[in-house]
Amino acid sequence: MSIRFMAKARRSMAALAVAAGLAVGMAGCGSGSGDDGKKPEASASASKAEGPNPSAQQGASEAPLAELRGPDGLLLQVTSADRDSGGFLTVNGNLKNDSGKSVVVPVALRGDETEILKHGTSLGGATLVDSQGKKRYYVLRDTDGRPLTTTDLSTIEPGQTIPVFMQFPSPPTNVTDVTLQLPTFSSGTVKISG
Repeated sequence: MSIRFMAKARRSMAALAVAAGLAVGMAGCGSGSGDDGKKPEASASASKAEGPNPSAQQGASEAPLAELRGPDGLLLQVTSADRDSGGFLTVNGNLKNDSGKSVVVPVALRGDETEILKHGTSLGGATLVDSQGKKRYYVLRDTDGRPLTTTDLSTIEPGQTIPVFMQFPSPPTNVTDVTLQLPTFSSGTVKISG
């Protein structure tokens, strides 16, 4: 098999794994339209009874790993940075408009690489910096040059939050902290899990 075919197969599997993870996550966030309205109260009281050991999901929603401030009131809250066995690191978060007006997502977020410019607004300009190993990791791309990130970002309304992801090559397993950089945003240190 050719190296190009193997790389394409690996990227396809990674994209499939991310899509499956997002589908499972979205299924767990059901609207509860068939419920009698008492289940959320029961789970809220159950979480209070748990004491100081909140679940991983609760911790992710309450305290982000990092917050990167951007222009015009944009805020990127990093909720997870998961290393998988395939050699990838997926960073998940929420892009939020903290201002009182609609904000157009800056095109600078996609970076300035020719391949990425062809595919619209994305988070393709994001990088991870491993200070320990003195390396910089760029967002992965598929065989057509599309970045493995959230794409087609346009306008975010006041108070609106959009879930986003970025996928990178995984730093070595002994690296647990990396700095996430996104054009026009402040940098933030992120702790890797997995």
